[in-house]
Amino acid sequence: MRVTSDLWVSALLRRVFGAGGFAAVVKRGATEAGAVFVLARGRLGEVALFGPAPQTSYDSAKPDDRFFSLLGAGDDASVLDARLEREKKFDPDIWVVEIEAGAVPVEELISVKP
Repeated sequence: MRVTSDLWVSALLRRVFGAGGFAAVVKRGATEAGAVFVLARGRLGEVALFGPAPQTSYDSAKPDDRFFSLLGAGDDASVLDARLEREKKFDPDIWVVEIEAGAVPVEELISVKP
């Protein structure tokens, strides 16, 4: 059985805070199975948006894990904000979590697939 989005986001927030970073839920989605998007901000102004990885990224040995793929990155947050707005229109039940990971790479906090 897959962990609910609500529980998974709570665990992500604990991991980020435990690593000395900051995190906030920008948009709360469906408790049970809302898609989770992570907006990672760096200390030098860089921004990266991670969203659910395609189904082909999932391993049959670990079907319950959550995997993410990089949807965009750069210095212009407005481009990524526009992408999130399109995602919200497509699926109003999404979660948006913004993090500043600090010294820990984002890839240590979430599972990123190429």
